[in-house]
Amino acid sequence: MLIALRVWNHVPFSKRVPLSTAVWSADGELLRFTLASDDQYRLWTPLSEMPPALTQAFILKEDRWFYWHPGVNPVALVRGGVRTLRGSRQGGSTLTMQLARLVYRMNTKSPGGKLKQACAAIWLEARYSKRELLEAYLNLAPFGGNIQGAGAASRIYFGKAPSRLTPGEAITLAVIPQRPSVRAGHTIQAGLLRARLRLVGEWREEVALPGETGAEIPQLAPHFVDALLTQRSGRIDSTLDSGLQRLVERQTTRYIGQYGERGIRNASALLVDTRDMSVKAWLGSADYHEVAIDGQVNGVLAKRSPGSTLKPFIYGLALDQGVLHPRTILKDAPTSFGPFTPENFDGRFLGPLPAEEALIRSRNIPAVWVATQLKQPTLFEFLESAGVTRLKSEEHYGLALALGGGEVTMEELAGMYAMLANQGVLHRLRMTQDAKVDAGVRLLSPEAAFVTVDMLRRNPRPDEDGTIATRTRWPMAWKTGTSWGFRDAWTAGIVGPYVLVVWIGDFSGKSNASFIGADAAAPLFFRIADALNLARSKEQVPAFLPPAGVSRVAVCAASGDLPNAWCPSTVDTWYIPGKSPIRVSQLHRAVAVDARTGEAVCPPYAGPVLMEVYEFWPSDMLKLFREAGVPRRKPPVQACGADSEEPPRISSPLRSVSYTFRRSAPKEVISLEASSAADVRQVFWFDGAALIGKARVGEGALGWRPTADGAHLLRIIDDHGRSAERDVQVQFAP
Repeated sequence: MLIALRVWNHVPFSKRVPLSTAVWSADGELLRFTLASDDQYRLWTPLSEMPPALTQAFILKEDRWFYWHPGVNPVALVRGGVRTLRGSRQGGSTLTMQLARLVYRMNTKSPGGKLKQACAAIWLEARYSKRELLEAYLNLAPFGGNIQGAGAASRIYFGKAPSRLTPGEAITLAVIPQRPSVRAGHTIQAGLLRARLRLVGEWREEVALPGETGAEIPQLAPHFVDALLTQRSGRIDSTLDSGLQRLVERQTTRYIGQYGERGIRNASALLVDTRDMSVKAWLGSADYHEVAIDGQVNGVLAKRSPGSTLKPFIYGLALDQGVLHPRTILKDAPTSFGPFTPENFDGRFLGPLPAEEALIRSRNIPAVWVATQLKQPTLFEFLESAGVTRLKSEEHYGLALALGGGEVTMEELAGMYAMLANQGVLHRLRMTQDAKVDAGVRLLSPEAAFVTVDMLRRNPRPDEDGTIATRTRWPMAWKTGTSWGFRDAWTAGIVGPYVLVVWIGDFSGKSNASFIGADAAAPLFFRIADALNLARSKEQVPAFLPPAGVSRVAVCAASGDLPNAWCPSTVDTWYIPGKSPIRVSQLHRAVAVDARTGEAVCPPYAGPVLMEVYEFWPSDMLKLFREAGVPRRKPPVQACGADSEEPPRISSPLRSVSYTFRRSAPKEVISLEASSAADVRQVFWFDGAALIGKARVGEGALGWRPTADGAHLLRIIDDHGRSAERDVQVQFAP
């Protein structure tokens, strides 16, 4: 009969009571547990995870004959009844009887209630093994206030798992009064505990009492846990690494303490393992409990302007669409993009420079120009595909989106940088261990992603001093960002096998001149990165190898094009066959010069000639060189057809832009701007067949105000007869 009752299917004790939702780290640490539905802290812990000292202490105190009786100990009951009649009150309940009272919520103060309790205990003994009964009791026993079970009590009172309790701590838990009027650990209660420990001969001065240790409910990575608890309940096994979380918190706390006088009081950080997209550290604010910085705001999920941290994706798209390669020469010069006239952060212009350097040095004008060349997808369409939420229309942002005019979360930004590390495939971030790595969405080709990361890896860190390279084994590819008005400072990048994103700012949106990406966020980024490298130096870093579809090619260093016979120096760069723009350089050309007069001559030569090599820079580039104080030698004028066949390049008005003029503002004009070959002295602008005007090269732009709505065909012709055209859409408003 007993065997049949044991074999018969019955509900485990852990299913009979509501349990706290518990969030665990990937390395087995309890991050937090919540109140169960009955407002109790109850964390079910298997008996195998209870130390022998704890189980023995409970059996010694509560029921020495636990393994020998059938649920009721008649001798103990009689002894307890006699002593109660004499006024000393001693209970005779076995451990199983106490469990029955807890499970069935019995009132056992009356004789009838006691009899029901005894019967229930015998029934439980028939259904469950001694091991199951002991486990249930240790998980349901009250430990003061609304704390039930040794699992919860051990963590709240001693800040550790039951398996790590010392013998003294185990004894302390075993003798906590079961119906205290106040939480165990208060002064009176502590005195009672000491007295009872002395009575049983187990008191030692080194035994720590509940409440004297300062431990409370675990609360590691509170913002991360908050985010998880909005999605799930029950046991939650997260991907967070408690060691890395503490590393990020420790470095951030030290940094804030060091630079607080500059108004740097708050920071957020997110660390993601790119190998499986698991979140390893999540810092929502510098201090969750600090009201002055709105510490409970989750900065990882807050929408903020990303500044220049989006520029790598502009260049990645441009690589894929054949707009440029790393050594393509871009212009960093004052430029108007219709009504939008961006400036560089430092207020300076560097003139012509390679795309790679323009990205590393975060030049705004080249980035905006590259963004104007993107077709399918545009930067806006890329962000939509990357899962950036709550975007307004593309027209709302215009070209300002390239400079951080929109808003992203740290979570979204980390996902996009992880996409670069994962060869152009975007995967969702994983916060729990049971979340699978999704198939992902390809946003960039492997070749474009690789070249973009390679460019970012050439970005010198701000504290570069010759010793860093030997101290830091992991390669890093990183980018800073500063939002308009100095409201947000960012640094995001790839650190070995991880992606790290750091934000410095104020949740209120308050401006601070210290909130500069390179000055405020980058130092914290590298502190965390270096500490991470040191802590996990033995981890295997994924090999950074070029995909099969990318190759190296030598280009003329000055022009970024394939070198011709007169190019004086070359440099290697990455090249994506079938995509990268490639042509033979026409910058350096040999000119026949009369040896006596020094003037250019045409064949047949009447006397001795010298072949001299000149740089034939476009007019706008020559102007930049002059402004930079490094003028180039101007090539002589040739009339024998040996000059470049390069036509003018229209830079304003822009392609695919509709211009609106206000009738009430008659002085509004479109700036007509173009670059021309080095041999050009004058250009002519036409609206259809009508001459708008002529302009000498280097003397500024020509202003044009159309007279009618609709489509206009603008044409520019240089003084050598070479031309270019552009369609412009015009409309008038009041």
